[in-house]
Order: sequence, then structure tokens, then C-alpha cells
Amino acid sequence: MTGKQNNVKRTYYFGNQLAEGSRDDVNLLGGKGANLAEMTSIGLPVPPGFTITTTTCAEYYQGGGILPKGLQGSIRLNMNRLEKETGKRFGDDDNPLLVSVRSGAAVSMPGMLDTILNLGLTDRSVTGLARQTDNRRFALDAYRRLINMFGNVVMGVEHEHFEDVFTRIKQQYGVTEDADLNQDGLEKLIAAYKKVYRQQSGEAFPQAPHEQLEKAVEAVFRSWNTPRALTYRKINNIRGHIGTAANIQSMVFGNMGDDSGTGVAFTRDPTSGRNEFYGEFLINAQGEDVVAGIRTPQPVARMKKWRPEIYQQLLKVKHTLETHYKDMQDIEFTIEKSVLYMLQTRTGKRTGAAAVKIAVDMVRENLINQKDALLRVPANDLNQVLLPSFDHKAKRNVLATGLPASPGAASGYPVFTADEAVEQSENGHPVILVRRETSPEDIHGMHVAEAILTSTGGSTSHAAVVARGWGKCCVTGASELIIDSKRKTLTIKDRVITPADIISIDGSNGEIMLGDVPKQPPVFTSEFKTLMAWADKTRKLVIRTNADTPMDAAMALEFGAEGIGLCRTEHMFFGDNRIAAMREMILAETETERRTALKKLLPFQRRDFEGIFSTMRRLPVTIRLLDPPLHEFLPEEEKLQRQLARTMKVSVARIVRRVNQLHEVNPMLGHRGCRLTVTYPEILEMQVTAIVEATINCRRKRINAQPEIMIPLVGLESELSMLREKVEQIISQVKNRKKFTGKLEIPIGTMIEVPRAAITADDIAAHADFFSFGTNDLTQMTLGYSRDDIGSFMPEYLAKNLLEENPFQTMDVAGVGQLVEQAVHRGRSVKRELKCGICGEHGGDPESINFFQSVQLDYISCSPFRVPIARLAAAQAALRNQLELFSR
Repeated sequence: MTGKQNNVKRTYYFGNQLAEGSRDDVNLLGGKGANLAEMTSIGLPVPPGFTITTTTCAEYYQGGGILPKGLQGSIRLNMNRLEKETGKRFGDDDNPLLVSVRSGAAVSMPGMLDTILNLGLTDRSVTGLARQTDNRRFALDAYRRLINMFGNVVMGVEHEHFEDVFTRIKQQYGVTEDADLNQDGLEKLIAAYKKVYRQQSGEAFPQAPHEQLEKAVEAVFRSWNTPRALTYRKINNIRGHIGTAANIQSMVFGNMGDDSGTGVAFTRDPTSGRNEFYGEFLINAQGEDVVAGIRTPQPVARMKKWRPEIYQQLLKVKHTLETHYKDMQDIEFTIEKSVLYMLQTRTGKRTGAAAVKIAVDMVRENLINQKDALLRVPANDLNQVLLPSFDHKAKRNVLATGLPASPGAASGYPVFTADEAVEQSENGHPVILVRRETSPEDIHGMHVAEAILTSTGGSTSHAAVVARGWGKCCVTGASELIIDSKRKTLTIKDRVITPADIISIDGSNGEIMLGDVPKQPPVFTSEFKTLMAWADKTRKLVIRTNADTPMDAAMALEFGAEGIGLCRTEHMFFGDNRIAAMREMILAETETERRTALKKLLPFQRRDFEGIFSTMRRLPVTIRLLDPPLHEFLPEEEKLQRQLARTMKVSVARIVRRVNQLHEVNPMLGHRGCRLTVTYPEILEMQVTAIVEATINCRRKRINAQPEIMIPLVGLESELSMLREKVEQIISQVKNRKKFTGKLEIPIGTMIEVPRAAITADDIAAHADFFSFGTNDLTQMTLGYSRDDIGSFMPEYLAKNLLEENPFQTMDVAGVGQLVEQAVHRGRSVKRELKCGICGEHGGDPESINFFQSVQLDYISCSPFRVPIARLAAAQAALRNQLELFSR
């Protein structure tokens, strides 16, 4: 076998409709090399060549940037084989073989890695190429392209140096277009290019073809670790790959005249998913001209007029590739003197809407089955289907990038306080609330804003959690923002933005842009509904939602929710009348005063629960009792404290004193959750009373309300034992007082969010009807990370691969995940049918859902707009779990 040195096969040949590799070798040959081999094997017209493996690239780096011993011999053997197949000789003066050297990683990284075309041209062989093609201008143009690309890619000469002399010579010859420069001009240009090459690199352009080839292979390998490639892999979460392959392939030329051309196409429309050939081409051009935008390409449909026979041949290729690969393909092709050649095929990137349509259509076309279709659509791509998004064709003036905390697309005028947001919104102005961070005090402004933008905080910060619950666009942790709320300015680098400027933010990628970027609304197509029906039929996990209002609940039902897994009662206390009573309770100095205030809150709570129960009908609603520390309900700013004192007719000193009393150094670990109800049992009494009264009222209206009471932040068996007994007493008392004779079984469970609770879950399960994992706090307490302060170090941890993922976005399976798995196992060892679910932000993350399926949770709960994503991800997790069991 060619290319085998020291028992290591480093090169794989393809040609004459035979190939040493296949598409199954993608990790070894890279996507491009594997697919060139595959296209050759199925009889498509592919110029012959060979692939140097990704493992050879890894050897190159392991050897300190030196090509491994024996590789040059392998390359020469394959070049000899290529010469025999083409009838040409590499660097020959009369009939030269020219080759391209292209990168090709296992995962597509378009534009990130390097390519060099026309290798093998020298001062002597360019004359042979001119004679061979009977086209001296073409040969000279190919040579100048090589010097430019080789200088830039291999020697690091900035492209601008070449462009400057090209511009000068075009001016001398009175032309503006590259293609209009004549032979004399090209000869002068080549001489000028070689001078630039020598000045910038310190050496002459190499006239030995094999020296060119060796340096080109090294350059392609080096491109694997360029800053742009590293950044791309980081952004796209591409991990675990060892390097790029290098593909050496005989050149075909699309720039040999008006019977030649080059193009890029998709076998289906990558934006809409429609089954129509989609792409662009250029007549008399090389592939780089299409990609670089040097000339404006034509839609591929116009090829029907230029070369109808080639167009029909491409349609046959489209059918062959889709039938073979069973997916939409992204192809590159060249036409040399009316002969079609295929240079690349790969799975085409597509929008979320296109992914859904293509998957469903291919099932209908009998190309794939329903299981394949479900696995084909990345669950997170449904974000683009469910929320408004920016038009992908629109221009973007990106000023900065933060954390994509809640997907969507929004534009508006920046405002810097919640009150200002309400005022501007009432005047009909779309606004984006810009804050260093948000708090419950900002809830009214957050609600009316088109979007929320903060300079601190992470993906589970207050702003992020609330925004996701509302389906509102949000970007957090944009550390480049300098916010001056007094002057009402937002400074990003050198740009000062005022309330008169419109900004746009993209919650799907964190981009902050200047101006009103055009948007496109979501459309729920028949294909989307079909895919969701297949997902529901396949998945094992029940999908609930996190919802605090009837409106949120109704929205979640539309998206397919099967219950509420987290109803946060604290959000119900921020209405005008409610917050006054809540603050009265907090400021109370005796139990009697607290009970008087709580009595005012009771009807609000009862009405809220009735509204949610009525919306959800027979579906379960898990209600979490009051969780946050009480200081969050009191203002900290002096101005607001004075206003509150006037409203409540108490002294400012009394409010300040109470704020100081409630102050905690670490409130997340302080007086909150079940600890509040231990200290102030009257709060629990009011909330449970409201739940039971609402349930009875609904039942009497023939609404089969199904509440579940969840006690938060339990860490001790004794806590849950005592509080469960208290809850059961209140349920019984209210039932008797309301003279309700029907069956009233209200499950009582707890949130597992303290590591100790997970470790002692068997003890805690004795007093719980269900476990709900609060993975936000469980992650925070297990890792010792403050979720609102991770912005100062998390980017470095991810960049340096100390962490593979942000653990607040994707489950830390090795650490936090072990606590979840252990708690499920321990809990069910005591109660076999113990219902276990998750209501943290991880409930909407597909990768985390895969883990939750593996530990056999019963349900996951996420924000309403993540419900369809969770439905699809749960189906995918069930299918993968089946495959894993089958493979054992």
C-alpha cells in the first residue's frame, strides 16, 4: 500500500473510481478527505489525489513542528501514482501537473484552515502550462495566484502587500477588473509579486515543486492552531480532535475561458429547507473568487441558460449525493472546458427552520426514518424556530459580545432604570433595559422592556432566569460595557450610546449591535408540528415548565408542557398592592403584626393559584414555598427607602434598621428557603392555606387542580420532617374549615439543592413524596462558585480547558451529576416509586437532558420557550440510551 512507512499508513489515495478510504474514516481523513474518497467510490467525477491523515498532523505537533520521518517518501510515491493517472509530471516544463493542498478537519471549520492552489508552477513550468492549454494568459494568472497564496499562507506575507502592487499595475494598464489585465501586465505583476515575496519573507519564491509541496503541507498543519482556528473551535465547542488532514489533489481550472467556471451549491435551500438546488457560480473563475467575493456570482439556476447540460449533470449529482448520504449536502464544483468535476461535499449547515423541514421531508421521501429525523435536528436549533430572530442576510454592526442568556432578537432605545423603562414603554417606545445587574426591584421594567442587557452576571443570574421564563431576549455578562446610569450613557470601546440611539441584541449568540437590525418572526410549520409529535411518541421523560403566572402557564401549554415543575411564589409578591403587604410583614416586629400583614397577602396568593390551576386543569403544578431572603423585598437605595417610609407611614430609621438587620454577608447560604419557615412558620401557614383554598375552590368548579407543595433548601432530615408535619396539619385544618369532603391528596416534596441533602437522600426520602433537583444552587454549592460572579474567571477556565463547559449551563456530570445520581438511587432505595425531577436551568439544556435520561429521572422542567427544545432533546436522549443499551 502506498504511503506506508514504519507500519504507519499516513496517506490514502483516491482516483480511477477507487479509493483507499471512505466516509467512515472521517476522524482519520477529515471531512473533506473522507468525502473525496467516498465520492470517488460512488463514481462521481473527482480529480484524483491523496489525503495525509489527521494523525500525521498530530505527529507534526508532537515532533515540535517537524514533519514525521518517512512522510516525504509517502508523498513522492503518491505523486508518482498521480502522475501516471493524469499523464502529467509535477513541475514538468512541457506538461506540468499542478496540485492543490487543502485542509480538512473531522468537523467542518469553513474558512478557518488554509488552502493553496496551483502548486507546481515555476518560472519554467508556467511556459509548459501555457503551451499545454494554448492559453498563456491563463497560465500567467495561475502563477500570480500561486505566488500570492503561497506567500500569504506559507510565509505569512500580508495579502495587502500583493494587493497594493496589483492595484498599481492595473492603474498603469488602465483597467479596474483583475480579469481585464493583459499578458504583459500579468508578466509585470508576477515580477512585482516575486519582489514583494523576497522583501517580506527574506527569500526567493521556491522554484523546486517538491519544496513548494512540503512547505504547503506544513502550512496546512500549522493552520490547525492559528488563533482564528482555536477561537472557532472554542465558540463552536469543537473538542477532542487531534488535527487537520491535508488533501493533495490534481488541479482542475475554472478560469480557462468562457466554457469554464466554478461554484458552491447546496442540494436544498439551507435557509428554508425547500427541496430545490441552491447556490452560486462564476464563469471563468477559480473557487477562491467565489469565496473571496472578488466578483459577484450568479444564482446557480442561471446555469440552465449558460450550460444546460452541466446543470442537468449537477442535478443528477444532487440526487446521487442525497440518496447516498441521506442528508442535505454542501458541494463545491469546477467546470473545466465544459467538463464537470466535484471538489467537495459535506453535510450542509442550515437554519433551525431548514433543519426541521429537511428532516421531515426526507422521512416522507423514504430517505430516512423517524428516529433518524429526530436525531438529525440539533435541539438547540429550535431556538431559531420558536423566537423572533435577526434576518441572517442583514448587516450587523457588532459592538461587543456578552453571554447569550435568553434567546431571541430585540431592538430598542437603551434605558437605565426600571421606572424609565415603564415610562418610555407607556409612551410607545421600544426599550432595552441596560443595568449592571438586575434585582427583583427591576421586575416591572424588565417586563415591559423588549430585552435585558447587563454587564455582569451569568446565564443563571436574576436577569437570565426571569428573561428565559418570559421568553424575553437577554444578554448578560457583557463586561466591555461601561454603564453610567446618572448620565444615561452606555460606552462600548470608543462608542458612546445615548437614549437617542437604537441598539439590537441577539440572545442566541450574545451580540450587541448598533442600529435596528431587521428581524424575522417565528412560524410554526406543519413540519415542526410533525417533528414534535414524533418526539412526544419517542421520549420517556415528562416535560414540565417553570411558570409563575397563568399567562406563562398558557404559553407553556401551547409549547407542549405537561405540567408545572416550578412555580416560584416570590414572584407573586411584586405587584403594587402585594409588595406593600409583603414589606409590612417584613417590617413587623411581632408575630401578631406579621400575621396581620400575611392576612392581606392571602387572597392575592389564593387568586394567583386559582388562575394557574384553572389554566393547567388536571396537570400537576409544583409550588415552591418562599425561597429568597427577605432583604430582597426591601429597597437598599436611600431615595427608595425614604419613599417607602412615606408610603408605609413609618420612620426612615425603622426601615434602615430592618435592612441592616436582614443584611447577610452571603445571603445565598443564609436565612432563606425552609429556614425562613422554621423561623417564621406563619409564612408557611399563609402559603399552604392559599394553595389548599385555591385547590378546593377549583375542585368545586369541576377544575381538577393538582398542586404539589415543594419545600426548598432542605439539608436535614429533621427540617423536612418537622415542616411536612406542619404542612399536613394545615391541609387538614383548611379542608375541615372549608367542609370539603372530596379526596384531597397533595404531594409534599423537597428541592434537592444542598449537597448534604443529596448525600443523605435516603433519610430525606422517608418524608418526601418527590424530589426536585434545583441544579442552579446544587451546582453553586458543590463547586463553590457564585453564579452571579463567575464572569471574572469563567472565560479563562473555559479558554484554558480547566472546564469543558460552563457548569451553570451544562451539567457537571462528573461532580454535580454524581450527587444527582446518588440522590435518585438513595431516595428510591427507600421509596421505589419516588418521583424525581429537575427544575434548574439545566432542564432546558440538551446535553444535560441526556444525562437526566441516563439516571432515570421522571420529568424535567424548564422555561416555557425551552419546552419544545426539551421535548426534542428528551426524545434524542431516549434514542441514544436505546443505542447504548443495544451496543452493550
